[in-house]
Amino acid sequence: MSHEITVQSDLGKDLAGTFTALTPDDERDTPQIARDFEALMRDGYVVIENLLDHAVLAHIRAGCAEVLDNHKTGRNNFEGLKTQRVYTAIAKTRVLDDLATHPRILGLMDRLFAPNFLLSAAQILNVLPGEDAQLLHTDDGFYKIPRPRQALGAASIWALDDFTPENGATRLIQGSHLWGADRIGQEEETSPAVMPAGSVIFFLGTLWHGAGQNQTARARLAITCQYCDAYMRQQENFMLGIPKETVKQLSPELQSLIGYSIHPPFMGCVDGVHPLRSLQEV
Repeated sequence: MSHEITVQSDLGKDLAGTFTALTPDDERDTPQIARDFEALMRDGYVVIENLLDHAVLAHIRAGCAEVLDNHKTGRNNFEGLKTQRVYTAIAKTRVLDDLATHPRILGLMDRLFAPNFLLSAAQILNVLPGEDAQLLHTDDGFYKIPRPRQALGAASIWALDDFTPENGATRLIQGSHLWGADRIGQEEETSPAVMPAGSVIFFLGTLWHGAGQNQTARARLAITCQYCDAYMRQQENFMLGIPKETVKQLSPELQSLIGYSIHPPFMGCVDGVHPLRSLQEV
């Protein structure tokens, strides 16, 4: 397929022939998602309870357990010296796939960013007993664009165990997504994201937050899927981290999210063509 380029705005169109951009389905555009988005933009986060039933939770926990078996804890106190953190988890298990592409989450992303937004990180987090509270931070602070500004990333944290104040539920500072660079989040301003297993919290990359201290005798298991706008660099290099044979097993939606997609006119190309073509060579 050929496209005639006559004005600058033509470069913002989907110029692909065979591999055109995916179109979101109706599940990603509902009144409930619209209400979630209102809360997200007001508070900087939204908690959506009980999205996963007991059977699904059991399946995900079992898949995580296989990956976590004998997995080392973090290398520093930010990763968590008593936290098992599995990076690029999509390369290691399929139990994250439906969480990364869940319509309630992608429906919020559709409202935040332009099409072709990306998955930036996909990790399993197992916070062990005795873990200290994490440093308060913002997830897209490494994008050095002055605040206040719109978020360039967003994150979901899926609770596979109940999140309680005692076991280190993520601490959040409501409204801090609107702050300028002159204000730093303080511990006394935080509130824990208390939610039952099977729930998810979704928050903007400009929100001040951090994992809490696990004061219990049991681990707290979670999965985080983080996203970024299409023209920002991903935290995890999925193109190198996920073998092509594994990528071929993924849904078209997830393939697009990890980087097998084009942001118009040609961001993400491989030797001048759509990256999906590289899978045909495997």
